[in-house]
Amino acid sequence: MARYIGPKCKKCRRFGEKLFLKGAKCYTDKCIFTKRHAKVSPQGRKITPYGIQLQEKQKLKAIYGLLERQFRLTFERAQKKKNPGEQLLIELERRLDNVIFRLGFAHSRTHARQIVRHRHILINGRPVDIPSYPVKPNDEIQVREGKIREVIKAILQERVSAVPDWLSLDPNTLTARVLRLPTKEDITDISVNTQLIVELYSK
Repeated sequence: MARYIGPKCKKCRRFGEKLFLKGAKCYTDKCIFTKRHAKVSPQGRKITPYGIQLQEKQKLKAIYGLLERQFRLTFERAQKKKNPGEQLLIELERRLDNVIFRLGFAHSRTHARQIVRHRHILINGRPVDIPSYPVKPNDEIQVREGKIREVIKAILQERVSAVPDWLSLDPNTLTARVLRLPTKEDITDISVNTQLIVELYSK
């Protein structure tokens, strides 16, 4: 499957804000964005309304690490429900790679995607290797036996953010449970105007 393999910090500089694409490193003095005090350069040109809508879409794609086709399919699912802008965020949060990142099992969503791809994660006792797998309420998430458990325990020691209210985690057994679906109020660290994305795809 195609994926972006370029420099992640370049995306933060492009949008003029931290997207936390490298996880814990973005909170330290090693963050390139902080070092360079990067700002978006308008290059003497006024951004059109279409450009603003496109920028919001590109920003959200970068945060969750999706390419256009994946993002478009996610939007189409959200569009079938009430409040598609809010549902878009919820659909993205339900992705298994994002859940692994939210639990603190990985440094970043990219790292979480790798953990899932290598079949280190069990859902209700079964291995799942699909990063886009949408978790459901009462799903039990476990880490398979092996060296990966020690790696994840070490990562948990470095965790800088708390586990969201819609998830529960037992750090001793590396077992988590989906208590409910996330809501817009649970997603406080992503500053994207999803209504502009809805307007962009509605043209």
